[in-house]
Amino acid sequence: MIPLGHILILSGLLFSIGVAGVILRRNAIVVFLNIELMLNGVNLAFIGFATRMDSMVGVIFVFFVLVVAAAEAVVGLAIMLEIFRNKETLSVDEINLLKW
Repeated sequence: MIPLGHILILSGLLFSIGVAGVILRRNAIVVFLNIELMLNGVNLAFIGFATRMDSMVGVIFVFFVLVVAAAEAVVGLAIMLEIFRNKETLSVDEINLLKW
């Protein structure tokens, strides 16, 4: 059995890589993938705690996070497709749709 500390370290590492990617990268697709990486880090922590506590609550949370991530993927990719059609770029610095 893998110790909970190792699972939490890996989970924190995945989440930290995702946060760094969101902060440092400028391409919308890469930022989107880093958000998914952050969600997977949280899911790993939920599963680690669920197995340690011998409970299904963490697994249920993971199921809901996966459903939200799938909905986010559909809506996010549709928004990025429309932005690319209008602006012909996915650079976060060049997209200023909320400015007057």
